[in-house]
Amino acid sequence: MNKNILIGLLIPFVGTTLGSAMVFLMKKEMNQLLQKILLGFAGGVMMAASVWSLLIPSMDMSSKMGKLAFIPALIGLMLGIFFLLAIDALTPHLHINETEPEGLHAHLKKTTMMVLAVTIHNIPEGMAVGVVLAGSAANNATITLAGALALSIGIAIQNFPEGAIISMPLAAEGSSKKKAFLMGTLSGIVEPIAGLITILLSSIMIPILPYLLSFAAGAMIYVIVEEMIPEASVGKHSNIATIGFAVGFAVMMVLDVALS
Repeated sequence: MNKNILIGLLIPFVGTTLGSAMVFLMKKEMNQLLQKILLGFAGGVMMAASVWSLLIPSMDMSSKMGKLAFIPALIGLMLGIFFLLAIDALTPHLHINETEPEGLHAHLKKTTMMVLAVTIHNIPEGMAVGVVLAGSAANNATITLAGALALSIGIAIQNFPEGAIISMPLAAEGSSKKKAFLMGTLSGIVEPIAGLITILLSSIMIPILPYLLSFAAGAMIYVIVEEMIPEASVGKHSNIATIGFAVGFAVMMVLDVALS
């Protein structure tokens, strides 16, 4: 594995770690308004990454199919959505600001289920980075190393508020700051692992790269629509989350185009 791939895998994890460290700098639980802004921003980054870094390259790779170039992207997109739907239904987890857990019934601590809620959607993000890095390593003309690193940086930016959103509520629930930081950080470790597994299987996956790119996009879009937008829209001042979403989308779009 070359140095660039290793860096690309670790960048998103660094974002989660730095975000989780905010628990040491902020004395009280996270302000609800700030939480809405961060959720909106993270959702915007993920949506832009899904479109610019995953779906569009998927269709570009299938350009030989002419007007049917959308088919691999469509199939992968729907498979990704239904995959995350199944994971969501099977894994016991608890969303922030919710009291009723989702998924299969399990006797787990509340803090554990909160971490699992974030871990679930870190899997497709890790896969997305892994697929794009594998494509660039295979010298695919559609995916450059700069574009792959742009996706890694974009997800790291999105992971920063996500790390804070998980570590600070854990501290507010009674966990020590060190434990909250550790749990927040560990919620992101699944990303480089998922990315690494994807890269190790790249010899099998390269031929179906258009499907894998759109699969990762579908999984990420599911998380945005099913979890992030509803959480950001609860209560007053939901419009601030919309502004955060727009800014996040714009930042990721600029990153992808400027660095690709």
